[in-house]
Amino acid sequence: MTSRAAGIRYARALFDVVGKEGDVQQAGQDLAGFAEFVSNHDALQKIFSNPAIPAAKKKAAVDQLIAHAGSMSPIVRNLLLLLAERDRLALLPDITVAYQNRLNEHAKVVRAEIVTAVGLPADRVAALQQGLAQATGRQVQLESRVDPSIIGGAIARVGSTVYDGSVTRQLQKMKEALTAERSS
Repeated sequence: MTSRAAGIRYARALFDVVGKEGDVQQAGQDLAGFAEFVSNHDALQKIFSNPAIPAAKKKAAVDQLIAHAGSMSPIVRNLLLLLAERDRLALLPDITVAYQNRLNEHAKVVRAEIVTAVGLPADRVAALQQGLAQATGRQVQLESRVDPSIIGGAIARVGSTVYDGSVTRQLQKMKEALTAERSS
C-alpha cells in the first residue's frame, strides 16, 4: 500500500472518530500544527523516518512534543502515539493532506486555482471565485497564480478538473491539427 493510500485510510478513520466524539475542525488544526512543527525541524523528520530508531523512542519523543504543545485533541494525541508505536510517523504529511481534503468535502468546500499570464486585480479574482462557486454549487477556496509561460488566457483547476484556456494550449492544438492534416 502506498503512503498516500495509507494516509487516506488513517485520515478517514480519524475523521470518523472525531466526527462522533469531537470537533473536526479543531482536530484538523491540531494535526496540521503538529505536522508543520515536524516538517520545520529536519532533525525530527530524520528521527521519525529512520527505521533504525526503535518505535518506543519515537513514541517517547512524540509524547514529549505533545506535552510541550499544550492543549491537543485527545483523539489526535492518540493517533500520533499510535503512529509512533507502529513506526508510521512518515505518513504524517499524507494523513494531514487527506484529512484536510476530507474536511473540505464535509464542509462542501472545493479548492481551485487560476493561473494567468499576468496578475489579476482582486475584484476579478473575487468575480471568478463567485462564478466557480455558482458553477460547482460549493464554496470555493481560490488561489491565483501568475505563469508568464502560458502567454495569455487562463488555466483553471477546480478539484481534479482542469479547464485550459491558455494561448499556449490553443497554439498546441493548432499545431497538432496542422501536423495531422499533413500526415493524412
